[in-house]
Amino acid sequence: MSSPYRAIFAAPGTKGFSTAGFIGRMPMSMLGIGIVTMISQVTGRYSLAGGLAATLALAQAAVGPQVSRLMDRFGQRRVLHPATAVTLAALAGLLVCVRAGAPDWTLFVCTMVAGGCMPSLGAMVRARWAMVHEAAPGLLHTAYSFESVVDEVCFIIGPILSIGLCTIWFPEAGPLLAALFLATGTYLLVAQRSTEPPPHPREHLAGGSALRSRGLQVLVLTFMATGGIFGGVDVATVAFADEQGHAGAASLVLATWASGSCLAGVVFGLLKPKRPASHRFLLGVSLMAVSMIPPLLVGNLWILAVALFVSGLTVAPTMVTTMALVEQLVPRAKLTEGITWTITGLAVGVAIGASLAGTVIDAAGARAAYAVPASAAALAAVVAFLGHRRLRPAPELEGSRTDGHRGHHEHDEQGRREGRVA
Repeated sequence: MSSPYRAIFAAPGTKGFSTAGFIGRMPMSMLGIGIVTMISQVTGRYSLAGGLAATLALAQAAVGPQVSRLMDRFGQRRVLHPATAVTLAALAGLLVCVRAGAPDWTLFVCTMVAGGCMPSLGAMVRARWAMVHEAAPGLLHTAYSFESVVDEVCFIIGPILSIGLCTIWFPEAGPLLAALFLATGTYLLVAQRSTEPPPHPREHLAGGSALRSRGLQVLVLTFMATGGIFGGVDVATVAFADEQGHAGAASLVLATWASGSCLAGVVFGLLKPKRPASHRFLLGVSLMAVSMIPPLLVGNLWILAVALFVSGLTVAPTMVTTMALVEQLVPRAKLTEGITWTITGLAVGVAIGASLAGTVIDAAGARAAYAVPASAAALAAVVAFLGHRRLRPAPELEGSRTDGHRGHHEHDEQGRREGRVA
């Protein structure tokens, strides 16, 4: 492991919470595709499967940020326990209802509760990194890069595990394993008491939701469009591989895309960016938009794999920069909520992109469906360009990032008193 990565793990407890976050994040890539595979195998009704997957994503979008907001106020441990318990109970109910052939409405209720209460362990882990390395922006950049690579690894391994278990073992196996990962990751993260960000009293959460930040609104809207890229590419690639007579190769092609992002994330973490994060964000989103042009022109799976690998190189650096911007734009007392909003925007975009791509495939074929991620990428670039001037932290937030590891409330007060800029 290169020295910057050794450095981020030098702080006590970092290996423990990062490992817990990796395990607990596996469901984010396993659960939706696992539900689709399970329902399609048990009932053969893809419309029901798609409806449940969309319900899961929308419930996460509607309720997930509010769960994270409670964590900012009361602490991760106090909220994580009940939120995970309700999620696991709802998933257990879903599996039982599927096995028993219960009415469709019971499946939707269980899925809605599970999606709404599922905690965002990725946001919680990033909030811990922000606390541990708040006095060292370079180390925090490397930590965010590492977590972006972890996300990509989850999206490489998770769907393969979920689909494989559902098809080889029994239909409920994929969602069941996702639930076990969530339970294990939660247990391990809660045990890491020393790195848990302190809860923030109600007065430090004044001003309403973190989403009231105009800069965060730009990031969330851009990430919704970016999610359309991911959802569209996933569905279009599966259909394109099927049309080419190599349906099983779809997972390998998508893994190539994620591998490009992993590689870029590792390299990006070794660099020391000098330009402002807002400029890097605009450049990253623009490069993603350009990288979505070649898939429109490919004629076989091998060329598509190369095109997606190159496209993947633009993903992780943009994600890392986005998380750095959230840390700059949102008060520390609302950081977990702010990160969750960006992840939520991504999830909503994935659901929309996948749905639109499926519609285009039915009407015009798989190759035409790559117009969906290309259009989503162009939209993301437009939103980023129009809103990038809002991606500047307010003076009071800049002041609150100073003074190392002193108490967070003391940070805010001193920043206001001195009016300094970090």
